[in-house]
Amino acid sequence: MDTKIRCILLDDELPGLTYLRMLCEQIPNVEVVKAYNNPILFLEESKKLEFDLCILDIEMPGMNGLEVARQLKNKPVIFTTAYKEYASEAFDLDAVDYIKKPIQKERLEKGIAKAREQAHKPDRKKTFAQFNTSKGKVLLFFDTVVYITTGEIDKRDKLAYLEDGTEVHLKNISFDQLLEIFPGNKFCRVNKKDIIAIHRVKHFNNDEITMNSKNSYRAGLSEAFKAEFIKLTR
Repeated sequence: MDTKIRCILLDDELPGLTYLRMLCEQIPNVEVVKAYNNPILFLEESKKLEFDLCILDIEMPGMNGLEVARQLKNKPVIFTTAYKEYASEAFDLDAVDYIKKPIQKERLEKGIAKAREQAHKPDRKKTFAQFNTSKGKVLLFFDTVVYITTGEIDKRDKLAYLEDGTEVHLKNISFDQLLEIFPGNKFCRVNKKDIIAIHRVKHFNNDEITMNSKNSYRAGLSEAFKAEFIKLTR
């Protein structure tokens, strides 16, 4: 017998939300934990709920479903929408599925089956991620990155320095977002403007780290980030 899959739902239009909940309740071994029509409340309460899958509408006022999904920290997501232009962005976020409205029960069943199958696959951690850069989109492989620092002109941008000396200009991304994407046991923030690859550390002392890079980059080691850095280097 299949294990029950617990879902939380989000759609700002109450008729659509009611219909989605009804469809979910007709599918065997699917439990609707809670349904929301407010994305802010959804994000606040989702942190306290036990669930396996989020089914989110994309087109909502204030905060759309893509923005919500980015804050869910790798929870499996199925997007629903009446607009086909969001498909590429949805799959950039590793969505389980993308379902066009009006939603058909058979199509929703197929999406939930994919989520169930994905949940039972062994965890294959990604070795790369896609980023927006000053020259378009790029696939950045984690093991090639030596350090990432704040952009010199626009502080919202970040500069990733690779092992071959290449500099990649990452557009409009925060350190918090980068730390969610990069492997947490291999990368560490060490001050307000630097993330470093632990395996690229050449040597360090109480307040400075020298990286094994083309330019022998030196990053300050701030007190606020020292404990995490020391833990990862042990």
